[in-house]
Amino acid sequence: MNACPAASVSEAGIDDHIQSVSGLSDSLLKQLRQSLQKIDEINRVTRIISMNARIEAVRIGTAGRSFGVIAEEMDTLSRRVSDTAREIDQMAGRTSTDLRERLDELQTNVRRTRLTDLALANIDLIDRNLYERSCDVRWWATDAAMVAAVQDPQPATLAHASQRLGQILDSYTVYFDLVLADLQGNVIANGRPRQYRSAGQSVAQHAWFQSAMATASGEEFGFQSMHASPLAGGERVLVYACTVREGGRVTGRPLGVLGIVFRWDALAQTIVERTPLSEAEWRRSRVCIVDGQGHVLADTAGSDAASPRLDFPGRAALFAQSRAAVDLIMDGRAHCIAHAASPGYETYRTGWHCVIVQGVD
Repeated sequence: MNACPAASVSEAGIDDHIQSVSGLSDSLLKQLRQSLQKIDEINRVTRIISMNARIEAVRIGTAGRSFGVIAEEMDTLSRRVSDTAREIDQMAGRTSTDLRERLDELQTNVRRTRLTDLALANIDLIDRNLYERSCDVRWWATDAAMVAAVQDPQPATLAHASQRLGQILDSYTVYFDLVLADLQGNVIANGRPRQYRSAGQSVAQHAWFQSAMATASGEEFGFQSMHASPLAGGERVLVYACTVREGGRVTGRPLGVLGIVFRWDALAQTIVERTPLSEAEWRRSRVCIVDGQGHVLADTAGSDAASPRLDFPGRAALFAQSRAAVDLIMDGRAHCIAHAASPGYETYRTGWHCVIVQGVD
């Protein structure tokens, strides 16, 4: 598991504090038993003194009768102390076992609740942010400069569209680029022509273009999930798309498609790496965003992750719940796997999951 110290909230988390209480309970029981051993040693000396007193009482006869009485009382007291010490030891053992069981249960419940809450906060942030992206593309597709460029793709209209897209990018730094394509899927303008030479490329086979072309109106949008895009120099992106329609009306005749190329890692990696775990937790934790099939979309394990797909026994059953956690043995070690499904925001829902995998000491 990779640590992310910059995201740590403290040196130790709640889970660690509960574990320390359990350790204090064990220490207290150990000290108590050490004290009981000392009492047992005192009792042993007492019994020796009592035995010597009885021997002396017999030796001196009638005159030593009182020594015998004292010896008997010392024996009785010794047995009572011994019995009481044994009862205390047994009671302390039972209490310690019960306390440990309750602390273990509390630790498990607190860990599960906290990790699922953190997972929910992460995936909710992503839903809310990406909802804005779906709004952006539908809004900008109605821009007069976009309509003019796809309706009459002359050098002047294309230059104006490119300049307009560039102005948008100056304000919305969450995008690599914005691209405008005709109905055949040929890019005719983009907002960063000096950085990305997209004009003239065909995007006809891209999922975002095809899904946009399949929409019934400008109120709908197309989408392509996380992928390395040639439109952004191979960077990992999400692309949202919307048809540009005649007159800028959502019910107008389709004239082209606007695609917005979103910086995925800038959002997702930042969110997972800033999950508020303690330094101790980060040393045994992994936080990732996955789709419904377990394909990893963002991951604190970085590019060294063992697999681009997160899989474990019971994943489907876990993902069927809105948020939940399970304890599993993975690679010979106990782990808590907590997840939260995309809750959705307004009319948008990714359908993805945030998963936190944490080793249990």
